[in-house]
Amino acid sequence: MKPAGSDQRENYPDDPARALQQMMDAHGSDVLRTAYFYTGDRHLAEDISQEVFLRAYRNWRGFRGGSKVLTWLTRITLNLCRDKTALRSASEQPTDPGLLALNRTGSVEEEAMARLGRSELLQQLARLSLAYREVLYLYYYLDFTTTEIAEATGVPEGTVRGRLHRAREQLAQKLKEEVASDGR
Repeated sequence: MKPAGSDQRENYPDDPARALQQMMDAHGSDVLRTAYFYTGDRHLAEDISQEVFLRAYRNWRGFRGGSKVLTWLTRITLNLCRDKTALRSASEQPTDPGLLALNRTGSVEEEAMARLGRSELLQQLARLSLAYREVLYLYYYLDFTTTEIAEATGVPEGTVRGRLHRAREQLAQKLKEEVASDGR
């Protein structure tokens, strides 16, 4: 068992099978939620998640540990999602990736009420460009630093900071417009 909060390569076994099990236990839900965030399709997200861990298994010995394991897995996930999907249409209703859970404990009514509370923000988030949605998701849902986002997405850290700033501004503006139109 690895120490809490430690996600570096050296804290995982060298054996790919044992490392895979540890990665799946520690990051399986993050990978699945990230794939679901991009695809909006649970079955496709599950397929992508399996492919992510298959690739991680195959390439474990080649992973030098220049980044955290979660950052590496997220980069694999993002690349697979980009390869397998197109942008979702603006007419689709977004679903909060945080609600995606393998073992749900609440009732259907509780889940529906929770979704209603988040729907306005998520609808506005879905209207942002993929680059902006991506940085907001990685920053706020996965708690990545701007450095980790840069590593996962393959763009310079300055670009990440700029996208994060512009995404926040655009989201705030869209929410203000929505409130103004509701108040009329």
